[in-house]
Amino acid sequence: MIRLVMNMLFICSRNKKRSRTAEMIFRDVLGHKVWSAGTEANAVVRVSEKMISHADMIFVMEKAHKDKLQYQFGDLLADKTIMILDIPDEYEYMDEELVTMLKDMMEPYW
Repeated sequence: MIRLVMNMLFICSRNKKRSRTAEMIFRDVLGHKVWSAGTEANAVVRVSEKMISHADMIFVMEKAHKDKLQYQFGDLLADKTIMILDIPDEYEYMDEELVTMLKDMMEPYW
């Protein structure tokens, strides 16, 4: 069986809670490359053209994040798969409920 290694990018607003949690829990799973960023100017790590270019799949926490990416990086997203996870900004970093939710949602990708 051939297993593909994917480059996965998780996006939220400030890269402090949701996307950072996703990066922490998935970064060593099955050899996939996983990183995270935020869409806001004050994000810990702000999403960049390089990140978008290297991502095979992009997971955004809310539709608003997808809209911001499309506005800022339009043409770079043409061949990218963007999945909206629909996780509201009401969780703390590594919140147990958030971790469980992310693991359940991401199970089909592992």
